[in-house]
Amino acid sequence: MRFEWRTEGPAERCGQDCRTWISATGVIAESTARDFEAFAKLHDVRGATLALDSEGGSVVAALALGRVIRGFDITTTVGRTMTLPPVDGAVPRATLLPNANCESMCAFLLLGGVRRYVPPQAHVLVHMIWLGSKSKRALESSYSAEELGLVQRDIGSLARYTIEMGGSIELIETALRVPPWEPMYALSADELRRLRVMTVDRLFGPDMAPATAATPPSGAMATSAQAQHND
Repeated sequence: MRFEWRTEGPAERCGQDCRTWISATGVIAESTARDFEAFAKLHDVRGATLALDSEGGSVVAALALGRVIRGFDITTTVGRTMTLPPVDGAVPRATLLPNANCESMCAFLLLGGVRRYVPPQAHVLVHMIWLGSKSKRALESSYSAEELGLVQRDIGSLARYTIEMGGSIELIETALRVPPWEPMYALSADELRRLRVMTVDRLFGPDMAPATAATPPSGAMATSAQAQHND
């Protein structure tokens, strides 16, 4: 996953009120949490907005990154960053587009935000976690007892993490109904609020309002090693 600090543009449109955010794109890999910690040493990320556009990745890595994000009081959202052409040699500005995807373990990474917003045009998609090396041929593969035990441990870790982050256990139940050989399930606007994936109704500004249809969390999860959502 790649992290980049972005400033809104064009400058003549937003003037002194140009917003900033961190663009987070790509696969969540083993080194991603460390990469973000290194990024945070170069930028003042506390209280920042993190815009996710990701197909998911490693379970363990996503949970580690989610906890790092929570420690910086970050707001998470789903969005695609488009860089604007530079003007007169200035640093290029960007615009944050809402039509982006947050798939697989990205949905749980989204929970790391203290405040979480999903625009109506974005898609949050979930499915079962699976052994990464066998997710593309899940039906044809054979599995050892050790591999099955690994997946079970990861599901338990994911549940713990989800509760820790204030999500609903129903998010786990929803994901576990969708095997890797079926299309991922897109959470509806009602589910995003009910499952506490989304907790505010708008992005940016100190007056972000709580999501209108949110309900208290009822459960959650966290995970380990090789298992990951099918990307």
